[in-house]
Amino acid sequence: MSHKVFVYGTLKRNEPNHHWLTNKEHGYSKFISNGTTKTKYPLIIATKYNIPFLLYSPGNGFNVKGEIYEVCDDMLKNLDILEDHPSYYVRELDDINVKKEGTDEIIEIKCWIYYLKKFKPELLSRPLLESYSSKGGHGLPYMERISKKKDSDEYMSIIQ
Repeated sequence: MSHKVFVYGTLKRNEPNHHWLTNKEHGYSKFISNGTTKTKYPLIIATKYNIPFLLYSPGNGFNVKGEIYEVCDDMLKNLDILEDHPSYYVRELDDINVKKEGTDEIIEIKCWIYYLKKFKPELLSRPLLESYSSKGGHGLPYMERISKKKDSDEYMSIIQ
C-alpha cells in the first residue's frame, strides 16, 4: 500500500535526514511535489539539537512549505520510528495545497504529517518559519544526536 507524506524539516531534499527517505533498506519513497499546508501552523526550531517542529496549533503561523513523498508501508513504519510516533510526534492526515502541473490551479492532497501536539505554550513565542532549511538565515543548523535515543532533557524542554 502507498501513502503520501508531507515533510517540512530535515527530511526534505538537501537536508540532514533526507537519507532516511532515499535508503532502500527503509522501503520505497518517491518525490511527488512541493506543497504547502492548507492550514497555517507554527514551524519552529527548538532544543539543543536545533530540531524543526511543526506545532499543532492550527491557524497560527504560516502555510508551511514542504515536500510530498509517496512511500510504502515499510518506509512509513521507519519514519514512525525516526519521529518516535506516537510518543513524541503524532502523525495525522491533513490537506496540502499543490499547484497542478502546467497550470495555476491549486489542488488539495491528503498527506500524513508529523506534528508536535504536546508542547509547552512558550514555544509559540519562538520565531516562526514558513520554510525550513538547516542552513537558513536563522543561524540554527540541525545537530545530529550522538545517540539515536531521545534524551530526556531534550524531550522535557519542549513537551507539556
